[in-house]
Amino acid sequence: MSRHLVTAALPYANGPVHIGHLAGAYLPSDIYVRYLRANREEVVFICGSDEHGVPITIRAKKEGITPQAAVDKYHAIIKQSFADFGISFDIYHRTSDPIHHRTAADFFTKLYDQHEFIEEESEQYYDEEAGMFLADRYITGTCPNCNNPGAYGDQCEKCGKSLSPRELIAPQSQLSGKAPVLRKTKHWYLPLDRYQKEWLEKWILSHKDDWKVNVFGQCKSWLDQGLQPRAVTRDLDWGVPVPLPDSTGKVLYVWFDAPIGYISATKALFEQRQDPDGWEKYWKQPDTKLIHFIGKDNIVFHCIIFPAMLKAHGDFVLPTNVPSNEFLNLEGDKISTSRNWAVWLHEYLVEFPEKQDVLRYVLCATAPETKDNDFTWKDFQSRNNSELVAILGNFVNRTLVLIQKYYEGKVPATGQLHPSDEQCIAAMKAAPGKIGASIRAFKFRDALFDLMDLARTGNKYLADNEPWKLQASDPKRVETILAVSLELTAQLAILMEPFLPFTAKKLRGMLGLEATDWKALENGALVLPGHTLSEPTLLFDKIEDDVIARQVEKLAASKAANDVKAIVFEPQKPATTFDDFQKMDIRIGTIVAAERVPKTDKLLKLTIETGIDQRTVVSGIAGHYEPEQIIGQQVTLLANLEPRKIKGIESKGMILMAENSDGRLSFVAPIQPISNGSTVR
Repeated sequence: MSRHLVTAALPYANGPVHIGHLAGAYLPSDIYVRYLRANREEVVFICGSDEHGVPITIRAKKEGITPQAAVDKYHAIIKQSFADFGISFDIYHRTSDPIHHRTAADFFTKLYDQHEFIEEESEQYYDEEAGMFLADRYITGTCPNCNNPGAYGDQCEKCGKSLSPRELIAPQSQLSGKAPVLRKTKHWYLPLDRYQKEWLEKWILSHKDDWKVNVFGQCKSWLDQGLQPRAVTRDLDWGVPVPLPDSTGKVLYVWFDAPIGYISATKALFEQRQDPDGWEKYWKQPDTKLIHFIGKDNIVFHCIIFPAMLKAHGDFVLPTNVPSNEFLNLEGDKISTSRNWAVWLHEYLVEFPEKQDVLRYVLCATAPETKDNDFTWKDFQSRNNSELVAILGNFVNRTLVLIQKYYEGKVPATGQLHPSDEQCIAAMKAAPGKIGASIRAFKFRDALFDLMDLARTGNKYLADNEPWKLQASDPKRVETILAVSLELTAQLAILMEPFLPFTAKKLRGMLGLEATDWKALENGALVLPGHTLSEPTLLFDKIEDDVIARQVEKLAASKAANDVKAIVFEPQKPATTFDDFQKMDIRIGTIVAAERVPKTDKLLKLTIETGIDQRTVVSGIAGHYEPEQIIGQQVTLLANLEPRKIKGIESKGMILMAENSDGRLSFVAPIQPISNGSTVR
């Protein structure tokens, strides 16, 4: 029997957990681990808060607290949310713990002593007023791609382009607001290019058939571009200090220190179990299957960088599989922590008490396993009402209510089997294998579908046999029908546990069923004749329209607030003189004809009546207006702009447009019609 070490990506302790996190890594890993435990396989389930790095310091600065206070706050929220949602970690640790600092420092030291690192001096931005080197997120400037004046040193959030601080136009420090200067600093680098040639590429290519297509494809893309050395240290005062002399003010880069958190958390778990050396068999024995559950933004770290670290160290097993999901969107828009466009787990648990399994079900059913998917509140409501209530809950409730009604809750015995009984029993026997095979292949949506299909089989079985019509004429037949239905109900109580643990526990309580593992499914009847069941209660209840409407309104309020907050105005241009302004001849005109300029996407050829003449102006507004829409539109025209040929057309002037923060263009025009040729003063 295999030994499994299952990890779920360490969430940043700079904010709560949202449904995107759950769908990406935490729910799939929990389903997988619960299944392994139900099959009595050896497994430990590891996670914890990632508490270092720039996002933590930015959050602390924003809230006016220390980084330690920030991680203490969010670690507690995250840990409690996971527990309340039923994510069954063996340990939920944290990277600010001393055992992690020791483990990460020892890891770095061993690689350093083995001469694995490249030591390099380079120029990086430094804030002279703050007296510190600046991480990428502490630098803002104008994006060279879209001219957004608020781009960060690592990415422009307006156009999405990845950046480096040196690419920004007019960079500024977020700390002082001053322009940073370049200073030399020393760092240590992991030689990924060397590892690629020596072994890493061959190892990754060996997983082409067993890793998910999206995972292997992203790794292959990185390999094809050629890996480069990657810094393992940075200049920062929050993190694991670099354990070398003369390295004051330097810490381990968070991408290097965070995955080591899986090792330190495993150590902490076995210390809690009074077995301080027990962690080693999970990390050092080759028969261990190391499985990392992550989101797609973590693929490169878990499939390339962390394996390179483990191999360079030499004492540890490499990952067996890295099942990664794509992204979950919310109501058609990308989930964003900074924009508060999310369904936060801790808020959901308050607003939907005792409905953990509804969210677990919906997130599994819509999991972005092969491509990005979308969560909507209407779909949430629909799946609850039409699937959990109408299929699973309906079958269980009908079975238990009929047994209570006809036999005072005592389990009837199975009599002579009819073909429909045998078909139902055959479906029961096939279900554990089908569901289990899908779970082992990380196809959790398929597994959930097969579970619900078994409940559908039960509903159809009851509907086809109609025991309520036979009770008076053939009570023995009814006993068999309800005995088979109850056996299917008991099997569902065990099979649903990885997906719906709270519901499974509730149903087992009604059945008086002690068995919780899948081995019991091989032993015949789960509930014996004569056993008395508890009074049945509904497993699920309907979610009404007003409940969903409140959630939609809540998101609408977030969107409205974001729209206001997202407005970024260009800085004022340098001062000019009134005399310069007086040189511009700005007049009102009317568009009398408009057509697209051939072989262009943005240009319209406009004919404008100016009061003093009729002229042609070429304008880049085709992406915003159709030609027929703007005939008769009054415009503001810079009339004395020097003529210019554009795509072979002489353009005499320029119409003035206002540009919104999202790039939309609007005409600058008089409120009321005014004579063409009127001067703007």
